[in-house]
Amino acid sequence: MVDRVEKTKMNLRGDTMSTTVVVEGTSVDWRGKPCKSNKHGGMKAAIFVLGLQAFEMMAIAAVGNNLITYVFNDMHFPLSKSANIVTNFIGTVFLLSLLGGFLSDSYLGSFWTMLIFGFVELSGFILLSVQAHLPQLRPAQCKMISENCPEAKGYKALIFFIALYLVALGSGCLKPNIISHGADQFIKEDSKQSKKLSTYFNVAYFAFCMGELIALTLLVWVQTHAGMDVGFGVSAAAMAVGLISLISGTALYKNKPSRGSIFTPIAQVFVAAISKRKQICPSNIEMLYGNKNNVPNHLPATSTNVNNLLHHTEKFRFLDKACIRIEDGTERTESPWRLCTVAQVEQVKVILSVIPIFACTIIFNTILAQLQTFSVQQGSAMNTNIAKGFHIPPASLQAIPYIILIFVIPLYETLFVPLARRFTGKVSGISPLQRVGTGLFIATFSMVCAALVERKRRNFASDAGDILSIFWIAPQFLIFGLSEMFTAVGLIEFFYMQSSEGMQSFLTAMTYCSYSFGFYLSSVLVSLVNRVTSTSSRGGWLSDNDLNKDKLDLFYWLLAALSIVNFFNYIFWSKWHSSNIIPPDGSYGEDLENNHFNPSKHAGAENVIP
Repeated sequence: MVDRVEKTKMNLRGDTMSTTVVVEGTSVDWRGKPCKSNKHGGMKAAIFVLGLQAFEMMAIAAVGNNLITYVFNDMHFPLSKSANIVTNFIGTVFLLSLLGGFLSDSYLGSFWTMLIFGFVELSGFILLSVQAHLPQLRPAQCKMISENCPEAKGYKALIFFIALYLVALGSGCLKPNIISHGADQFIKEDSKQSKKLSTYFNVAYFAFCMGELIALTLLVWVQTHAGMDVGFGVSAAAMAVGLISLISGTALYKNKPSRGSIFTPIAQVFVAAISKRKQICPSNIEMLYGNKNNVPNHLPATSTNVNNLLHHTEKFRFLDKACIRIEDGTERTESPWRLCTVAQVEQVKVILSVIPIFACTIIFNTILAQLQTFSVQQGSAMNTNIAKGFHIPPASLQAIPYIILIFVIPLYETLFVPLARRFTGKVSGISPLQRVGTGLFIATFSMVCAALVERKRRNFASDAGDILSIFWIAPQFLIFGLSEMFTAVGLIEFFYMQSSEGMQSFLTAMTYCSYSFGFYLSSVLVSLVNRVTSTSSRGGWLSDNDLNKDKLDLFYWLLAALSIVNFFNYIFWSKWHSSNIIPPDGSYGEDLENNHFNPSKHAGAENVIP
């Protein structure tokens, strides 16, 4: 917890001259000096981070959401392979968020991590633009549906994948730090600032929606009409503006110094617990090393969480063996790899306890993968004409939910949250876990809608020879957009509030790994479905480049079934988490009546571990 101390200047007579509030402990300014609460942090600092959030999302969304069109039409990869290239790329973006979180918490700090990898991402956009502009770096023009086009190989494919994964590396390492660095500008233990922190997560999603909206309308239109080279160039320009926004707020940021490898204390807990696996855990937790009545004079240097307020929990009791001190009559000091504090052990328990919640959002992001791949191709096979001489790019349909959400999110924050707060007493209105569950339930109907529309589209094309309007697939994007507002924001808020000092970026990165595994699972499902459903006479459901010959609707029904099963699985694990982890999710700052955070409200004083 960050402590705030008033330092008062006195004159020679002892009279008070001035008072300056200094935030002591973990936060420093860009020069490494203690931050002042009246100068650093707060929404005035977070706004510059939100600028990076909006422009970076604008840049990456313009590439990712229309990438399948470029890969299929310009690089000439088959449809199923193109879909897998896109999902693998997006999956890698989110998987690399773990690297960004690790580097930030352990060595670089969130600001420098964002700055360095922001320029890496910018270089990837520039290289993509150069390749798209120079014909000699791409295969010759060819119509994939009617001709047998050779796919990109050799140096052409190499340049493409280098550029693509420079973008993935930069964006992946940026994402968790954008959220955590902005959230670090607030003190989550303070009830007043915890309200602002809850608002920040909603505003951050609003910035995300604005970036997506501009990308899916203006930038995708530029890609479609002016060429992918110009579109990629505009993405590079947007990324540059985002970096300028980040740098502009340098003097206002509260920065968390790096603490060395965050994995060392975690590894020490497992090594110590395994080495003492034959020991019997004491029934009285006061006998464990590092609790409030047994505070060691000199804690191991790697115990990054010793100053945090953690609560002893009964879950994963075998890890408590790492806190058992061997009493052999001597005063020898045990190695940190043999003896850990309760604070270290409890942080590891937190990480283990959130893994089931994390796993339950993978199917949700597998659904998202379909909306960025097959649903775009679905729109390409429909009537895109909305006015005389004007066609809507299929990828731009993904802008529909964001158009709605830029109005819904302010209403959610200004109307729903205050109303729900009166009934629940929670700062965020409903708890993050409840918010995630709501989104997971709604997502199922997105795939149900997609399956029904695809069946109708294919029947019209085969029976009547007619082409269905592209707006028929708008509802599936709209439904998923509403579900994402609940799930994405709730998950990030939940993970950030579970983290302790030195682990914010890494735990936030875990939320993005859910996207990664979701997109990777999509690639596996596509390949698996094609293999299982293929026969000697015809290929699988998704094996043809022509959607009129595929069975995309059956694939959507499969995802709808997986989604509803996943929802009930989530209910089980969220109840398990809430009943075993103290404080419960959403409890931070929830004591609105007394206007302060009172940890003993959720646990007996005897369970509080310093």
